[in-house]
Amino acid sequence: MLIRVMWVVGMLALLPCATHAQTAPSTQIVELFTSQGCSDCPPADALLGELARSPGVVALAYHVTYWDALGWHDHFELPQADARQQSYVAQLHLTSAFTPQAVVNGRVSLIGSNRQAIGEALQGAGATIPIRLGVTNGQVLIDLAAHSLPAPVNVILVGYLPQATTAVGAGENRGRELVEFNIVRAYRVLGAWRGDARRLLFNLASLPPDASRIAVLLQQPQGMISGAATLAVR
Repeated sequence: MLIRVMWVVGMLALLPCATHAQTAPSTQIVELFTSQGCSDCPPADALLGELARSPGVVALAYHVTYWDALGWHDHFELPQADARQQSYVAQLHLTSAFTPQAVVNGRVSLIGSNRQAIGEALQGAGATIPIRLGVTNGQVLIDLAAHSLPAPVNVILVGYLPQATTAVGAGENRGRELVEFNIVRAYRVLGAWRGDARRLLFNLASLPPDASRIAVLLQQPQGMISGAATLAVR
């Protein structure tokens, strides 16, 4: 699959864009690791759907692969979801991965259906580095103004499907119809940003057709997310 990424250094005046968005002053990020094969996951999926509708919250659901052994192949699973979850296991010094797991702002791990604990975690400091997103001529534009950083951060682009309903035919959720939200369909690490003024271009056609929205995350090496923004691209 062709992926085209280009860094452009210099002035950040936007080209004419069909759509554009900019980060709110502070953004909270909730990442849920879930599976259609996990009977404890539907309440967490529903809670993520509520959080996705909350102002100032970026909510993303990563469907892991390791529940397949129980007989149901998750329609939305991604190997990158497993890898991202394992990186949090290491960064947060956890014993192991689990579902449903929620990670808030890249800093704290919680049971994904624990409404109270997630609500409390969302009261902490959020991501504040501004990101400007746009789409023009089949390209996603990511504009980053100059910003002082203690260390380089990874620029991560996530393509996601806002909502889907799946009838499950096997495994722990056999016979259930699951409604899921902000399902990650593509995950790309676009490179490291060191705080200079930059524009990153990304080929929209390299995302799956059902990924109608994107999120861009700026993540520090130890896991903390310091910038986040979303945009409808289709």
